[in-house]
Amino acid sequence: MDYYDDLETRDPEQRERALLSALPGQIRHAKANTAYFARLLRDVDENAIRDRKALAGLPVTRKSGLIALQKESPPFAGMTAIAAGDLGRVFSSPGPVYDPQGARGDFWRFGRALFAAGFRRGDLVHNTFSYHFTPAGFMMDLAAQAVGCAVFPAGIGQTELQVAAIASLKPSGYAGTPSFLKIILEKADELKADVTSLKRASVSGEALLPPVREMLKSRGIDVRQSYGTADLGLIAYETEPMGGLVVDEGVIVEILRPGTGETVAEGEVGEVVVTTLCNEYPLIRFATGDLSAIAAGRSACGRTNMRIKGWMGRADQTTKVKGMFVHPSQIDQVVKRHPEILKARLSVEHDAERNDRMRLRCEVRSRNDALSQAIADSVRDVCKLRGEVEFTDVGSLPNDGKVIEDLRKYD
Repeated sequence: MDYYDDLETRDPEQRERALLSALPGQIRHAKANTAYFARLLRDVDENAIRDRKALAGLPVTRKSGLIALQKESPPFAGMTAIAAGDLGRVFSSPGPVYDPQGARGDFWRFGRALFAAGFRRGDLVHNTFSYHFTPAGFMMDLAAQAVGCAVFPAGIGQTELQVAAIASLKPSGYAGTPSFLKIILEKADELKADVTSLKRASVSGEALLPPVREMLKSRGIDVRQSYGTADLGLIAYETEPMGGLVVDEGVIVEILRPGTGETVAEGEVGEVVVTTLCNEYPLIRFATGDLSAIAAGRSACGRTNMRIKGWMGRADQTTKVKGMFVHPSQIDQVVKRHPEILKARLSVEHDAERNDRMRLRCEVRSRNDALSQAIADSVRDVCKLRGEVEFTDVGSLPNDGKVIEDLRKYD
């Protein structure tokens, strides 16, 4: 079978009718079972929301606002339709943002992405997404089980042990970030370990840069990327032949002009906004903060859903570094730990090997190595990522309101 199920090859008009006919019921469900949407959509007649124009008139809920909303109404801002104790798992993403997982299998629907990446029943998957605090590890773990694969829950770090496990267990598939797969392969070369069993990879969490894709291809690894969030699950996934990411069957995707509720024309870059048909976490017009655009035409693979061009940056200052979100509020936490810092700005760039690199530039009146180390420790503790610290003169940072600047180039 070339497709995960028959939904992928539906007539586009049939799919649109099915999604939009389910929309009034989903809005009714959200209003009846969640405090947040009962309040937000109080004046909405759900029976009138039967097309995309009507959907575009509903208010947007922004991922960037979840930290404050969850603090006001813990743990999930009143957005879940079932009690926390009835969930399968609860996670914490940087921010913190608390993420619910329903108790059913493949809750985030990533099985469709793994199947499109070539994973099949009987494969062993080496899963390097984190199982600690954040949901990424379980996202791919449950998806692999849905496809019929066994999973080695490798998690993050410990590169030499990762290489040893691959050399011994001979997995055919890898799940994780593309940069970490590159690191594993380079470490295997250094150790003269045989990891040639890896033939396919499903990657996510960061941009798949062309040089990395080519490097993996040269090692005999067929790589496909997927795009999703801890809140929404799978949004879109890459297929063969490549050319944009096919939207998942369980979501309604809009591309909006950043900071507004208005849709943009096909091909125009805007913010990805998603309505999910998930019963446990029925998010309506959830703005991801990610930029993308609708790709013209259908995929040559035979899947008929709309496509997006993939991740094209952030609509707000929140950025993703090595698969982890870094929020302006986290930089504020670091600054508040050190009264010596008058102003700070986090720069994210690529190093010579195109790996992500964070640098916190701090305006201080006096500087010393102990303070630099203390600030670096705070960055690691708060952001769960390592970052360099650079002291600058008072008044030297731009007066443009930016706390995080993304200097990475993706072409």
